[in-house]
Amino acid sequence: MRRTLIIFLLFLLYFQNIAQENTVGLLSYQVDRSFDGYNLLYQHNQPNVYLLNNCGEIVHVWEDEDNFRPGNTAYLLDDGRLVKCKRDANFMDDAIWAGGGGAIIEMRDWDNNLIWSFEMNDSINRLHHDIAITQDETILALAWEYKDTEDCIAAGRDTSTLAQKTMWPDWIFEIDPEKDSIIWEWHAWDHLVQDFDPSKANYGVISEEVNKIDVNFGRVDGHPDWMHANALDYNAELDQILLSVPYFNEIWVIDHSTTNQESSGSAGGFGNKGGDLLWRWGNPLTYQQGDSTDQRLFFQHDAHWIDNNLPLSFPYYNQIAVYNNRIGADFSVANVVEPAWDMYDWVYLEEDGAFLPESTSVTISHPDPTKLWSTGLSSVQFLPNGNRLLSVGRFGYNVELTDDGDIVWEYVTPQKGVLPATQGDTLSINNNLTFRMRRYPVDHVAFADKDLSPKGWIELEPDTTFCDKLVSTMNPMSESNFRLYPNPVNDILQIEWDGIQHAHFVIHNIHGELISSFDANGGKVYYDVGQCHPGMYFVSFWYEGHWYARKFIKAN
Repeated sequence: MRRTLIIFLLFLLYFQNIAQENTVGLLSYQVDRSFDGYNLLYQHNQPNVYLLNNCGEIVHVWEDEDNFRPGNTAYLLDDGRLVKCKRDANFMDDAIWAGGGGAIIEMRDWDNNLIWSFEMNDSINRLHHDIAITQDETILALAWEYKDTEDCIAAGRDTSTLAQKTMWPDWIFEIDPEKDSIIWEWHAWDHLVQDFDPSKANYGVISEEVNKIDVNFGRVDGHPDWMHANALDYNAELDQILLSVPYFNEIWVIDHSTTNQESSGSAGGFGNKGGDLLWRWGNPLTYQQGDSTDQRLFFQHDAHWIDNNLPLSFPYYNQIAVYNNRIGADFSVANVVEPAWDMYDWVYLEEDGAFLPESTSVTISHPDPTKLWSTGLSSVQFLPNGNRLLSVGRFGYNVELTDDGDIVWEYVTPQKGVLPATQGDTLSINNNLTFRMRRYPVDHVAFADKDLSPKGWIELEPDTTFCDKLVSTMNPMSESNFRLYPNPVNDILQIEWDGIQHAHFVIHNIHGELISSFDANGGKVYYDVGQCHPGMYFVSFWYEGHWYARKFIKAN
């Protein structure tokens, strides 16, 4: 017994030591509990978009010229095309510039050939931060638009709070790459209310105009980047757009089913509110409801509906995830918000003049809460096995957590300023800014027939054997680490296993008839039993010469 304990302690010490040697790239990896996929990384201060496996190896790269920088996001389409935003590295002479500024949207094929591009960066408009791609492969894009002092006065803005005498409100436009033309647009400037200047047409009682935007709210330093919207998402099922507005500490939903004329007014569309806000959440002080204790969002990033590459049975499907950057003085969290949506009346519900819910439904933190602290950037993604992938923007720290908060994968973006970091480098804040990370499943259709063999590392002097050592620590599968719950089950059955990453499952009824067959990875999968009749069923999979099976009861 004593000899076994000594060997075990030496084993732990060995792997602790190899983990401590790595300062960039892969830091830790529990292979059987991490969701297997490819990580899309488009870090700041360099021009390339990388696709990495979970060992941190490059499996594909879309290279660009050295004078370009992210502006800020990139998305992979189902056929392997990439849509990315970028800008020139030199912005000193640009008429409109603030953090997150972009300029160009590009679509490239898998081999990096340019298919289509669009540019907007002049004295009156500039792309920034994010885009969203619709089911029709049109592109929704965020932009600033220039408003001079006269425009601000006409809108009822108190110009004593405008240090630079101008404003850059946000607008959203939809562009069709096939037609190479803008086909729809929405302007925040069309939906203003104010209680400062009674001589203006938009003068009103702000607490009674909850669907409009107070032109005198927002950042208090007078900078023209008034809203600084930093995330854009589209919900095809609802035909709605989600917008993150950090200087309001809010997320907004607007109606995309409007015509261009309706989007500038307050009627029309499925919600019959035109382009007014259908829902807003995070800080009811923006429409003079509640007080500071009711604020829930704090300079948030990466607001999006939880739906990408997830089954309808996923527990938080179509709820909203958000990275809550400044919720604490030295820590950040990620949250899930479940809007109170009435699909029959097509409205978001309110209570006592404020939009529901009262609070977030899920809070995601790190075992060391300060490890998630970032005053800006950052992202959160729910993975099909229930794990959460978080990117801590100002420190380039990317971590995968289980729903119990266990760390199963860590990767530090290996960038030091404009150069790749060297393994062993000590990085500090803003050295390796990472706006967002997204993981795509290994069986994603975009990867069919693609060469995804390892092609080196981003970091210099990489630790080439580190991942092999981690993979070798996997435990063998056994009868005791295959679990189903709840059991009996009414709707969603959770299937959990340890010891292997990928598993092929089959489900039979008590008569031996095949009900379902599917693959899963990462130690957990959610299975919808809603189509099963009440009764007994068996879940099983084959591994190294053995069947592993468990029974469950579908309740009434």
